[in-house]
Amino acid sequence: MPHVIRLPTKWVNASTLERTLQLGQGPHEVPDSDVRFIFPAGCKVMIDAAVRLLSLLNQLDRSSRRVRLEFEDGASDVLGYLNRMGFFDHLARNVEVVPERPPVSAAKQYGGQNAGLVEIAAINPSCRDDSLPSRLSDALGRACCQRSDVKELEGAAWTVFAELVDNVFSHSATSLDGYAALQVYSRGKSLMVAVSDSGLGIMETLRPAISAEFPTLAGHSDIELLVEVFRQGLSRHGSDRGCGLKGSAAKAIKYKADLDVRLPTNRVLLVPGAGGYRPSTAYCSGHLPLIWGTHLCFTFSLDT
Repeated sequence: MPHVIRLPTKWVNASTLERTLQLGQGPHEVPDSDVRFIFPAGCKVMIDAAVRLLSLLNQLDRSSRRVRLEFEDGASDVLGYLNRMGFFDHLARNVEVVPERPPVSAAKQYGGQNAGLVEIAAINPSCRDDSLPSRLSDALGRACCQRSDVKELEGAAWTVFAELVDNVFSHSATSLDGYAALQVYSRGKSLMVAVSDSGLGIMETLRPAISAEFPTLAGHSDIELLVEVFRQGLSRHGSDRGCGLKGSAAKAIKYKADLDVRLPTNRVLLVPGAGGYRPSTAYCSGHLPLIWGTHLCFTFSLDT
């Protein structure tokens, strides 16, 4: 019997995807070799969920699972949207798509023609795209042009995106690609930037250095350590070295953006305080279904 994951008939963001995965065993952990994801009519996948799901599917394929995506509404709606985002350009070739993979990539056909969209881009050290941080920050600047702080926001965003992309190259230690994408949601007056990789994850690289660099934290749980990453800037190289998450979180708070950080089995959602410059509120989740790597999403308001 295949392990079936059925997405809900509504907008699916990263939080909805996480709740859906938690309804049963995680697909990495089930004994079944077949894993099926069903996209019913009415299901709409947002960019943070799409990029995270893409990484998960390619991980399952690398783990010798037989993976099948079933789109009950055919080639319209969610399949068409994913094609426009470039999802299938990066999906492992062994993953079966029903009714079929799009014969033409809409991302390649129309790429760059939508000012509110940066199609899914692979982050691969063998063919590094140094223009990616600029493309993301430029799109953010165009979308947030009504904000009074748009120039400062655009400059800070470039720094954050460059750090996050560089972290994929420097610390993920995997042959699987990472991914980044941006989408403007005009009706929701928001913009999402998602960055995902399938590497070791922050805790796997940080834990070995804790005893030597931060002995007082040796007994902390992964969730507690992750909070300290944001508070103190912990890294395997010492405080404030080699880990851009503290700086990224500080900029997210300053510019009133939510920051979602998903590790292999833990997640932290940082929500800025009412004043924008106050310490953020952190919502922590542990014991989540396994997804290799580090997955981040910034959500900016278009008109704050």
